[in-house]
Amino acid sequence: MASQGGTGGIQPSADVDARAEIGDGTLVWHLAQVREGAVVGRDCIIGRGAYVGPGVRLGDRVKLQNHALVYEPAVVEDGVFVGPAAVLTNDLYPRSVDPDGKLKRGDDWDARGVVLREGCSVGARAVLVAGVTVGRWALVAAGAVVHRDVPDFALVAGVPARRIKWVGRAGEPLEPAGGDGDGTLRWRCPRTGEEYAERDGALVQV
Repeated sequence: MASQGGTGGIQPSADVDARAEIGDGTLVWHLAQVREGAVVGRDCIIGRGAYVGPGVRLGDRVKLQNHALVYEPAVVEDGVFVGPAAVLTNDLYPRSVDPDGKLKRGDDWDARGVVLREGCSVGARAVLVAGVTVGRWALVAAGAVVHRDVPDFALVAGVPARRIKWVGRAGEPLEPAGGDGDGTLRWRCPRTGEEYAERDGALVQV
């Protein structure tokens, strides 16, 4: 049950199933829907009109902005931001009916959830195709269509989405900071001064 003290609480117009778990300090805004079996962590914000599907797992301090749609069985780790009207899909081959013309039901297909790792952000109206993983502290640009996994700290944009820059934990693009003789490239965050190392297409914080 959601906390009703402090800044937490469920707005009267929200539809939160009694079988969902809502962490302390979490706010569920007007017209949002949280389905049965969903688990929402502490100090989250579920925006107006957002949807959290059955069995979805949200970590602590997650922000789902207005009309974000998170379909089961998505897993969203701590500190993730999902922008307005972004969609986490769950069906690679969607059909309304089966080959016999019968309306498909929940048991007629295998849902594949999107995974959003710690601290990453998904921009407004981005679409994440079923089964992809967005890495830690990565950033998906507004309107992007993500059809393959996104590395940690990558900024991806476009249709289909491709990496165009690296970003740090502050979310800002990193600046070049030289390189090592072994082929490692160095990067620095202009806001925090944190340093990162790139090797073989992967980035790690130093």
